[in-house]
Amino acid sequence: MLFAALHIYWAVGGDAGLASSAGTDLAVRRPLWFVLLGLWGVALLLLAGAIFGVGMTRWRLNGRLRRGAVILGLLGAALLLARGLLLEVVLLTGVGGIASAVGPSQTRWSLILWNPWFVVGGIVLLLATRQMQGAGPQVRALTRSQH
Repeated sequence: MLFAALHIYWAVGGDAGLASSAGTDLAVRRPLWFVLLGLWGVALLLLAGAIFGVGMTRWRLNGRLRRGAVILGLLGAALLLARGLLLEVVLLTGVGGIASAVGPSQTRWSLILWNPWFVVGGIVLLLATRQMQGAGPQVRALTRSQH
């Protein structure tokens, strides 16, 4: 949710940290597609992900809904972890020339600040998914024993 708040701050005109995240050109020009998709769109996606992650620790789903939520949780965690870890490796090794294309400042901030958020998000979503997976039989048994 903090990362979503940061994107909303940027979307409404804030600029602290935007150049180190998106690059100087996008931070200065702020084309409409970038504001709509890259800032507002990402903020909404992050908020939905946060709600989903918290929901996974609270929802008591059964059957297909439960399996669907677990699959979405695992896919989301895998995507976040892959994005965070793979980009770290690419920037550290210089594969594909990405580090030189974005510049030293953006590379440094990506390595120490932005990419770790993806890794943390992936780990948290994975933990929420594992909790949902493990809570199923116990929750159903507890519910039955209380009636």
